[in-house]
Amino acid sequence: MPDCGDCVDCKSHKSNLCSKFPFKVSPWMPRYENSSRFIDLNGHTLFHFLNVSSFSEYTVLDVANVVKIDSSISPSRACLLSCGVSTGVGAAWETAKVEQGSTVVIFGLGSIGLAVAEGARLCGASRIIGVDINPAKFEVGQKFGVTEFVNSRTCENKRVSEVINEMTSGGADYCFECVGSSSLVQEAYSCCRQGWGKTITLGVDKPGSQICLDSFDVLHHGKTLMGSLFGGLKAKTHIPLLLKRYLSNELELDKFVTHEMKFEDINDAFQLLLEGKCIRCVMWMG
Repeated sequence: MPDCGDCVDCKSHKSNLCSKFPFKVSPWMPRYENSSRFIDLNGHTLFHFLNVSSFSEYTVLDVANVVKIDSSISPSRACLLSCGVSTGVGAAWETAKVEQGSTVVIFGLGSIGLAVAEGARLCGASRIIGVDINPAKFEVGQKFGVTEFVNSRTCENKRVSEVINEMTSGGADYCFECVGSSSLVQEAYSCCRQGWGKTITLGVDKPGSQICLDSFDVLHHGKTLMGSLFGGLKAKTHIPLLLKRYLSNELELDKFVTHEMKFEDINDAFQLLLEGKCIRCVMWMG
């Protein structure tokens, strides 16, 4: 997520979407279209995904993508805020602006959903309800502030949104969709409270997926549906603030790292993620 500091969006506190270097899925450098940052020994272009080349020991960076941080912070913890943890915490803190004493529902307790729980905990939410198909996620979620759990596979003849509406007497103040499913976005929207409820979508769905909402519900119930890239955070402003909260023992980054492995074991690390046994695995090179 670029932060050029010059465009109207970067100068505004309302957005983290740089209009000078707009976010797009591209193999090129953001400033120089049709130019990659690497070539191989034979002079052939090497491409990279989402402007990231994190498996390189040396790389080329655009100043719009560089953030200076406290040098006392270990790279094994700073790396968590390049994505993932920052996205979830930021969605609760900056995008939704979760209020103290509020009720939060999180659909999907992967690393992003757990980061939302951590952000909601920091904001003072009184109830944090996690929704997942893996019952083991509740024990994990409790470490991040999750207070209640709903297994969407054991709701019998009810929709998950119906169960949540009953639990919360009319809906949650904030709902977060962290899976990447348009149908779950609809469920989340259905169980956020009328009048002021907010639904924030973080999950990446398949290209072309559409969200279908009842127009009567949209008009009459006064709810808000919004997307959140990188948790609404401005990298140069907010990453140092989050690291400051980590140093003051408010933001608990350490509990996100469940494994640390050598780079040559990266396939084992992916398998741990696929099996749901790992939240975040730090890979060490060299």
